[in-house]
Amino acid sequence: MFNKFLGKFSKDLGIDLGTTNTLVYVPEKGIVINEPSVVAINMRTDEILAIGTEAKKMLGKTPGHIQVIKPLVDGIISDFEVTEKMLKYFIDKVHSEYFTLIPRPRIVIGIPLDITEVEKKAVKDATKSAGAREVFLIEQSMAAAIGTRFVVTDPKATMIVDIGGGTTEIAVISLGGVVTWKTLRLAGNALDNDIIQYVREEFNILIGEQVAENIKIKIGSAAFLKEALEMPLRGRDLINGLPREVIITDAHVREAMSRIVRQIIENIKITLEITPPELVADIYEYGIVLTGGVALLRGLDLEIAQATKIPIRVADDPLTSVVRGTGVLLANSELLKKVISSANEEY
Repeated sequence: MFNKFLGKFSKDLGIDLGTTNTLVYVPEKGIVINEPSVVAINMRTDEILAIGTEAKKMLGKTPGHIQVIKPLVDGIISDFEVTEKMLKYFIDKVHSEYFTLIPRPRIVIGIPLDITEVEKKAVKDATKSAGAREVFLIEQSMAAAIGTRFVVTDPKATMIVDIGGGTTEIAVISLGGVVTWKTLRLAGNALDNDIIQYVREEFNILIGEQVAENIKIKIGSAAFLKEALEMPLRGRDLINGLPREVIITDAHVREAMSRIVRQIIENIKITLEITPPELVADIYEYGIVLTGGVALLRGLDLEIAQATKIPIRVADDPLTSVVRGTGVLLANSELLKKVISSANEEY
């Protein structure tokens, strides 16, 4: 009863706590925060210097006493204290424009499919410590399907391939639950690392994560492009230690990323093999939907379609599918009860 009363005044939030970015959704306003999951700390004073976009700008550019931390690794909290401070910062940022005595919010937050009970408890505890009144955990694949406007409670298969920064989740959803699934620790960050390694081996040049990510976004592709793309690549020459510039093409980047693209496709096929035949028939009819940032990689949908012989569709604004799904659940308590994760049982 008291919770219902508070609910009338609190600004409830949906959060996609991602390895690369954290997104926050507020009902009636939409997505109000989309910032990198990065925190900069002064190790001498233990002071938080920057969070989000400002902290990401410091990556690879800090003196010894300043550390830039990514508190989530492969979608899992690796630094509880820093994650709590980051969440508190984002929650306070949303509430800063409202009256000071506004009640603490209810929060729906996305979690990976293969998360352990201990890791689920860590997410709940960190979110509550950051200022939540109630915390509801929802599998990210389920949230992505809901955010893509699928009716997940129907006896009809929905196949979601959510390729984010730290993980790739392949899930078949029916009747409000995940029937079959696979999680890979291979996604956007792994693609960046493979580009770094390729440039090192092919050009004898050392580059950083941000340069690799920029190359992936600007000229990266999974399939052959009709029009070739290229861009200048600048880094440190490994032979003489001096700065050097070369031209890198889409063919180079495609070769660098091919190993991970192949593994993602192979695991989609494996997931289909272990899916009940009736649901496979639905998937064949309705297709597979790609969500997450890597869904925007040029030609990825074509490569998967060619390998699986199943229609592939990239979700509208795939980067925000999960957080939009949490927003739908905030507004629909009946649906939330049906799809809520078992992790919501009290410890």
